[in-house]
Amino acid sequence: MSRRGRARRATAGVIGPALAAGAARGAYALLRARPPGGAATWTRTNHRGEPVSLLEGPAAAAGASLAAALTPGLPGRARAALVISAAGAGAFGGYDDLAGSGDRRGFRGHLGALGHGEVTTGAVKIGGIGATGLAASALLGGGALDVAVNAGLIAGGANLLNLFDLRPGRAIKAAALAGGLLAAAGRPGADGDRDGPALASPALASPVLASPVRATPVLASPVPAEPGLVAAVTLAGIPLGAALALVGEDLGERAMLGDAGANALGAMLGTAAAATLPRSGRVAVLAGIVALTAASEKFSFTKVIQRTPPLHWLDMLGRRPGPAGVAGSPAASPDGPGPDGPGPDDPGPDRTADRTAPHQPVAPRTTPSPP
Repeated sequence: MSRRGRARRATAGVIGPALAAGAARGAYALLRARPPGGAATWTRTNHRGEPVSLLEGPAAAAGASLAAALTPGLPGRARAALVISAAGAGAFGGYDDLAGSGDRRGFRGHLGALGHGEVTTGAVKIGGIGATGLAASALLGGGALDVAVNAGLIAGGANLLNLFDLRPGRAIKAAALAGGLLAAAGRPGADGDRDGPALASPALASPVLASPVRATPVLASPVPAEPGLVAAVTLAGIPLGAALALVGEDLGERAMLGDAGANALGAMLGTAAAATLPRSGRVAVLAGIVALTAASEKFSFTKVIQRTPPLHWLDMLGRRPGPAGVAGSPAASPDGPGPDGPGPDDPGPDRTADRTAPHQPVAPRTTPSPP
């Protein structure tokens, strides 16, 4: 690759996150000024008696989608897959945010209700994000196995990040850690002695960034290879730029991602993994997502975090301290719930429910439902 080409692709790694951050902040300001359906539709009241907005999620999803569409230098398939994953997951997540009753929880709850003829908003979201993941995966290309694995990464990533949106800033911190690991995995030479996924042989590389790929009706020309580090930083940096631009609102308990934001950002990170990791890496990541999702049906992530000092420290980093004696604050026992009350993976309400007073006219959800 020429020096000019390398410089152009490296520039994209900076422009993408910057565009996402600016677009997310702009969308958030616009939505706050003119909230669709009125401010009450998007407002909850937290345990401090303070209003918390759900508009952070749509703003993050919209900002990341716009940046994915406008960032120069992205392969056409990866660009389209990022936009579709963010828009689809964000839309279905937002639907569940606003229309969900919270009567059913988790895969078992929603699929069990479906088995009895009840279609919950969570079941609609499961099907919708699953279809979104499949559509984005088809755009990335590859054989049947690649399409199946990549669809699982996209839909599973959307669900898993949502499971972390239980306390202020937690989902964004989890996304930042995942994005950093993804960028490191995309670095040339990170996988043993061979180059990164973009430079690996077509049999092992990601179907999007392998060199070259066959033309399809979606993309009429071959996709050129990119250095693995630049590709991973660019694709993962776009959702992270949008999330980090709004982290102050989240940590300050003025707003939260909700399903709309967490599902969209998680789906985009899944898309980035699908587009940059070799097949072995993608299978390993998918196995981890499946394991953590299954564990969330049995165990409380919040309790595990509270009982693990390094994780608890990271979880509290940047957050407002809870009132003295409130479980989850530095002075409280690590066995109790956090300052927002029980988390959605606990047998109690989630952040949305915790932030909504019983007299509020808008019925909150009780758990973030998958995927």
